[in-house]
This record gives sequence, C-alpha cells and structure tokens, in this order.
Amino acid sequence: MKILVTGGAGFIGSAVIRHVIAETEHAVVNVDALTYAGNLASLGEAADSERYAFERVDIGDAEALREVFARHQPEAVMHLAAESHVDRSIHGPADFIQTNLVGTGVLLEVAREYYERLDAPRRAAFRFHHVSTDEVYGDLDGPTGLFTEETPYAPSSPYSASKAGSDHLVRAWYRTFGLPVLVTNCSNNYGPYHFPEKLIPLMILNARAGKPLPVYGDGSQIRDWLYVEDHARALVTVLESGRVGETYNIGGHNEYRNLEVVEHICALLEELAPEHPAGVTRYAELITYVKDRPGHDLRYAIDAGKIERELGWRPRETFESGLRKTVQWYLDNDAWITDVTSGAYREWTRRHYGEQTPSAEAQAKE
Repeated sequence: MKILVTGGAGFIGSAVIRHVIAETEHAVVNVDALTYAGNLASLGEAADSERYAFERVDIGDAEALREVFARHQPEAVMHLAAESHVDRSIHGPADFIQTNLVGTGVLLEVAREYYERLDAPRRAAFRFHHVSTDEVYGDLDGPTGLFTEETPYAPSSPYSASKAGSDHLVRAWYRTFGLPVLVTNCSNNYGPYHFPEKLIPLMILNARAGKPLPVYGDGSQIRDWLYVEDHARALVTVLESGRVGETYNIGGHNEYRNLEVVEHICALLEELAPEHPAGVTRYAELITYVKDRPGHDLRYAIDAGKIERELGWRPRETFESGLRKTVQWYLDNDAWITDVTSGAYREWTRRHYGEQTPSAEAQAKE
C-alpha cells in the first residue's frame, strides 16, 4: 500500500512514517508545508528508504495536491496536518481555522476527485483516515467517566473547535459523497521529537536549563497520556483493518494531573541527570504556578475499548516506561534540540526548499 501522509514532518506524523518504514512493507508519500513545527530531521533513517518520498505542499493548495495525487497514485490518505497548540489558538485562531478547517476541506475535495477516477478494485481498497483529538469532546464532568465514540462534541478552545469542525467535514464527505473515511480521536501524545512548546518537552528542557517550570493554575488538570509510538501503531492498525465510516478512540490508560507529570519529570531528571544547573539544588524547586489559560478543560480520559476489542490494539508503554524513554531521548539528542530551539532547522529548510508559501508563513506565525 502507498500511503499519502499529510503533516508527516510533524510530531505524530513523523512517528507514523518511522513506524511504517521500519515495521511494514507500505510506501509513504510525506506531504508537509514545513511550517514552524515541521522538521524533516524527525524522520530519522526512514527518510533514506526507497519506499519514502517527500512533497513540500500546503494542504490548502488544491492544484499542488492534485499534482501530488496524480504523480504518486496513493492507495490511502492519512491526514495529520494541523495546527495543534491550544495556547497558539487562543492568541491566533485564524491560522487554526485556515489549516484545520479550510485545509481539510480542500484535501477532502482533491481526495474525492481522485477517488472517483479510480477503477473499481482501487476504489474498493482506498481509505481516507482523518486523525483527530479527544479535545473535541470538551472536558469530563467529575473524576469518573470516559470519552467514548458516542460522546457529544463540546469543544472549548479555538484549536479543539477547528478540529471538531474538520471531523464533521470528513464525516459529511462520507455521508454525502461516499468517500471511504476512518476517524480516530486520541488522547495527549508524548515521546521523542516533540516540539518544545508542548508540556513534557518544555519541562525537560527548562529544567535542564535552570528555567522556571510553569504550571497552569494549581496543576490539577487531568490528561490521559499516550506514547507516540503506541499511537503510530494504532493509526496504521486502523488504516489497515478499521471499518469504513467508523470512529476509533485511542488512549493510553494513563491519567495524571499536570502537576504529577511535572513532578515525575523532575524525579527522573534527578536520577538521569543529577548534575543540576547553576543555582539549582532540586529540579522540583523550579516549579512555578502561573495564571490558568482561558477555557482550560479540567479532565480528559479516553475509553479505548472499541479499538482494543475490534482491532486488537493495546498500548505497550505505561506512562512510567514511556516517560523514562522520553526524558532519556531528550538528554541524548542535543543536536536535534539545538536545531529546533535555535531555529537552525528553518534555515536548512529555506536552503533546500526555498521560502515558505504565503499561507504556510501565516501558519508559522509565533
């Protein structure tokens, strides 16, 4: 199978491509605009495979997408390209609407045109897999209960609203046009190659630099944490074996308060990096409470029973084992971290691929 992966230079997308190349016989076409969070270095050895191809294309550019579909003739689409940071969506919601809603609409139309021109056997095999988030459900009322595939949507932030809208578009293209779609909604991902603005890598890097570890409010917000490589396995499993038109929730069975996550990171750093930055005696002393962000959901938790029962997927990593691997990876990969935090990877992108398109530049505003 040849899979067209949008957003394949991002955090989850690159994990999917690494998994596909290392663990399957499928081929991959990576379609990415290379905005601020897109980093081809995150692909590792997968980028050297004969089964890998890259196209620098914005999903909002219909003509460029048509050329990619025509040239590569994919048998499936896995759509991961999205603006994904809640804080950025609060300060700049227009970029999220453009990419997550408009971009998804453009991609759906191009995929539909392509799908309708396929012969009958290829149409029967084609799949459009849309990758989404548990944040579309809003937050859970109280300490019990789980999000299921039937939970009503109640997004809280511009980010989650834009993802909810994209989910609805995908289902509409299935109901109205017969495009064979699959939808997955996942809990919070973490792991290697995560862009440093997200909670876990931010805390690791700040702690190692002796900087404050900012915790929103009192840190009581609860999230279900999913190791990114477990998520990549799940996404490929759904693409290969999921039922057309169905939604599958993917979670890690790892609920922790944000403050607990930061405390776990500090404890691991005490063990794995015991030489503290100047002026710091314990990493935990860097924890700093800051004003909570607007509309901050209190608790997310996924019921992953459907994908476990129907497709046989289960997470392999506990939060403890996955977090240890993550912290160790950030300690061992200074070159990747330096390139990202210094912006050097963007200069590499400009040298090799030229300037960003105007729409990509808008997506990359910080």
